[in-house]
Amino acid sequence: MRLDLSSRSIALLLSGLVAAVLTALVLVVPTMSRQQAVLAAGITVAACFLLLYLLFEALIFREVNNIYQELEHIKRKDFRRLSNKLLFRPEPLKRMREEILDLAQRKQQEIDELKRLQELRREFLADVSHELKTPIFAAQGFVHTVLDEEEESPDGSMDAATRRKFLRKAAASLDALDQLVQDLLTISQLEKGVLRMRRQPFDLAQLVRDIFEQLELQAARHQVRLELQLLPAMLPETDPVSVLADRSRIRQVLINLIDNAIKYGRQPGHVVVCLEASAKKVRVQVRDDGEGIAKQHQQRIFERFYRIDKSRSRDSRAAGGSGLGLAISKHLVEAHKSTIRVHSEPGEGTTLEFKLSRPR
Repeated sequence: MRLDLSSRSIALLLSGLVAAVLTALVLVVPTMSRQQAVLAAGITVAACFLLLYLLFEALIFREVNNIYQELEHIKRKDFRRLSNKLLFRPEPLKRMREEILDLAQRKQQEIDELKRLQELRREFLADVSHELKTPIFAAQGFVHTVLDEEEESPDGSMDAATRRKFLRKAAASLDALDQLVQDLLTISQLEKGVLRMRRQPFDLAQLVRDIFEQLELQAARHQVRLELQLLPAMLPETDPVSVLADRSRIRQVLINLIDNAIKYGRQPGHVVVCLEASAKKVRVQVRDDGEGIAKQHQQRIFERFYRIDKSRSRDSRAAGGSGLGLAISKHLVEAHKSTIRVHSEPGEGTTLEFKLSRPR
């Protein structure tokens, strides 16, 4: 059983014990009356209490308070202010222990966070280097092939069609490199908060239809059928589903989500974009019928360059993906004061959803 005693309690206890011992000794002396013994005990208690209390305060607790003041100085460097009255409360040892533990815990959390950020920075630099290297080496290889052929065969043994083919592949690799750089700049601006949203009313259903037309050929290559669902079901197809948002940024989000659903859904398969309208919000859902995503990966898919497995990484690079689409989408949705959520079970497909405000 633990006892929490202040310096005053300790001094009182010790002085009481000393007085009890002295009183017991005095009572055995026959020449001293009981009243004189009680008086002697009282004087002894008072003297011992003052002596011990002053001893504790002068030699121990004063020094403890000095240490505590140094801790307060450290806290002020951390921009945390405390009242000076706290320095004169009882139980300074207990206070000092709590403050030291609190300070140590906060510093350990800061160290852990710095280690985590350092690891993320290291992974990010490695991923960026790898992603930049792929299109650069591809373009470099095609261009050098054309140049080497011209140097070795001045008569032009490489026909014009082959040369154009190599140059088109080099141009495609450079376009992928440009897209990667643009995506990096976009996500950097989003994280800094310098990319402003231009909110205006527009028809979200018509935007989805326009995106379907843009991705129609890609969906056909993967044998994927694109479908738009409007809820409630009685909502006419011709009625607009108005939202208040930045149209170009929401278009970018939807292209990223639908493109991922086409790539990673079943082939042949089915991708559904569902718009569920209410009085104040529109719920946007993009569903595929693919393999699904395990629980441990569901939040990490929004990290930059994160891929669940190598096969998905190879597929996305072959399709021209930068590995930043979902990360950018997450930041864009959050810039609209919403959150993008994942609902998925292995073997049952994946649904990504977010909400947009309606015009008032």
